[in-house]
Amino acid sequence: MGINSPLNRKLRMGLIGGGQGSFIGRVHATAAVLDNRAQVYAGALSSDPERARVSAPDYDIAGDQAYGSYLELISAQAGLPEDQRVDFVSVATPNHTHYEIASVAVEAGLNVVCDKPLTFDLGQAEQLAEAVDQAGVVFAVTHNYTGYPLVRQAREMILGGEFGEIQAIRACYIQGWLRTRLETEDQKQAAWRTDPARSGAAGCFGDIATHAYNLARYMTGELPDQVSCQLRTFEAGRQLDDYGTAMIKFQNGALGTVTASQISHGRENDLFIEIDGTKASLSWRQENPNEMLVRRNGQPHQLYTRDPNAPFMNQSGAAACRLPSGHPEAFFEAFANIYTAAYDDMCRRSAGQSFETVDTIYPNVNDGVEGMYFIQQCVASSQADGQWLPLAHTRARR
Repeated sequence: MGINSPLNRKLRMGLIGGGQGSFIGRVHATAAVLDNRAQVYAGALSSDPERARVSAPDYDIAGDQAYGSYLELISAQAGLPEDQRVDFVSVATPNHTHYEIASVAVEAGLNVVCDKPLTFDLGQAEQLAEAVDQAGVVFAVTHNYTGYPLVRQAREMILGGEFGEIQAIRACYIQGWLRTRLETEDQKQAAWRTDPARSGAAGCFGDIATHAYNLARYMTGELPDQVSCQLRTFEAGRQLDDYGTAMIKFQNGALGTVTASQISHGRENDLFIEIDGTKASLSWRQENPNEMLVRRNGQPHQLYTRDPNAPFMNQSGAAACRLPSGHPEAFFEAFANIYTAAYDDMCRRSAGQSFETVDTIYPNVNDGVEGMYFIQQCVASSQADGQWLPLAHTRARR
């Protein structure tokens, strides 16, 4: 998969975040090396210098490449010859730190893979996007659900006209893990996600509704126009929303809804999407990602399964597969598809070749800006009791 590095070696990854107790840092590291195109080479794994260094052996990071802070890592690596330093850094830290870390890395000329949401607020996101444009680095955002083979299969089918004009989109992400106030029980993941000083203006909507919205945009390419949103905090004492629904008007006249919950009993990571076009409709569910149902009136329902060798699979869907049909591929592989696509562009950059910065198969900094605009406008609309507000950002891409 992908192109070979002109350096004839694995790309070197600098992991920022991911210390002991982290979930997403380990996911980044696993996905980054899955296709044997990169190695976890250096790390600043915690904001606590001692904890950062103690965590290094968990990733087989050598002692001299274990740094006490992201500033120390980026400064040291930027001072090395290009053939000795890290090729990219991965930002796997809480939301409020993304901008400061990513902007320093971009300024140093390093490629970046950043967790979502892109930054703490829209202003930071727009500044970061301008810096990326100026520096000419590769910048990927891990909206990882776009990496599933059948999501990419559907995207190519929709953009190719097989579903006709898209008229309705229903995207949901339903969880239940915050039904009680875990943030009061020293649960690390709950603590920062429900803290406005670290999470930003939204809780549930910033954390998971952004995934549902991004999936709708990615699969259909339809450009948004306006949004009306209602957010709620149902768990008494919590500072940020734990449930919400947004209605979206798209520029082509389509209507969409995005619903997100973290207080629905028994629900885990139930991200699902339904798309209605004039020629066909589809439904896809992240918890059963290797199947997609396509319906056409008067015809038998079609069940697409993830099969790289089947004639019904298009190039985009087949290229995202690693295993034969019947062997489930899921979260890690989808996450890795973001990395491997970004690696292709990193290799082109290192060879002095041009590379696409807007219309990429992986989510880029422009998608990150869109996500932050979505959060800002949803919060503002909810505060105005669902007032319709603009949702078309200048960086929106089809």
